[in-house]
Amino acid sequence: MLDVRQAEQLVYTAAEQVPDLQRRISQQENLLSTLLGNNPGSIARGLKLTDQPHAPQVPAGLPSALLDRRPDIRQAEEQLVAFNAQIGVAKAAYFPQITLTGDGGYSSAALTSLFSGPAGFFSLGGALTQPIFAGGRIRSGVKLSEAQKEEALLIYRQSIQRAFQDVSDSLVAYTKDQEFRHQQELLTQAAQDAAHLSDVRYKGGAASYLEVLTNQTNYFSAELNLAQAQVNELNALVQLYRSLGGGWQ
Repeated sequence: MLDVRQAEQLVYTAAEQVPDLQRRISQQENLLSTLLGNNPGSIARGLKLTDQPHAPQVPAGLPSALLDRRPDIRQAEEQLVAFNAQIGVAKAAYFPQITLTGDGGYSSAALTSLFSGPAGFFSLGGALTQPIFAGGRIRSGVKLSEAQKEEALLIYRQSIQRAFQDVSDSLVAYTKDQEFRHQQELLTQAAQDAAHLSDVRYKGGAASYLEVLTNQTNYFSAELNLAQAQVNELNALVQLYRSLGGGWQ
């Protein structure tokens, strides 16, 4: 009875994983159906994940110009352009907005009086269409715009550095996940052979059924780990696709 109970434990240990896997499969299918604009439901099945063709190889010689398509770099670049434009606007506030000519094409009173008065410059008061000096506010506005531009430049540089780091991390992850998946395939094949040999030994009277169950359980676990390894490899490929700003085409 001890052998029987040990065999039952192995069976139940493997069987208890089935309902949880079925739950996760159903929930994932519902999510996919919803993303496709359909009511929650099952998804038509094709090949098993372990039978899917291998993911495409990443070509060599990818140019770094691909990263220019990344949304974060585009956003940082546009912010830098915007702050550069703001510097021009702030500096333009120094430039007096007046009427240069009067009747008959002669110099206007605003132009001839531009540098007259007690202050010696920009003392026209109401003759200007906008204030030129307001307690150093314009000068401060220029400095603020220049500081914001420097900040935007730093953010832009950081975005580029982060993009290169993402690509490097994604390439390492994809390469190592491929190696891990290959090793897991070898382990799964070995576990399958062990399960088959133990079954042959049991039928020949050279082994107990406990040995058969043990090797079948190991084979089952190896298959699950192989499926997860393939998922990790495909996810790493997706992450590489994203880090390059949309693939390598």
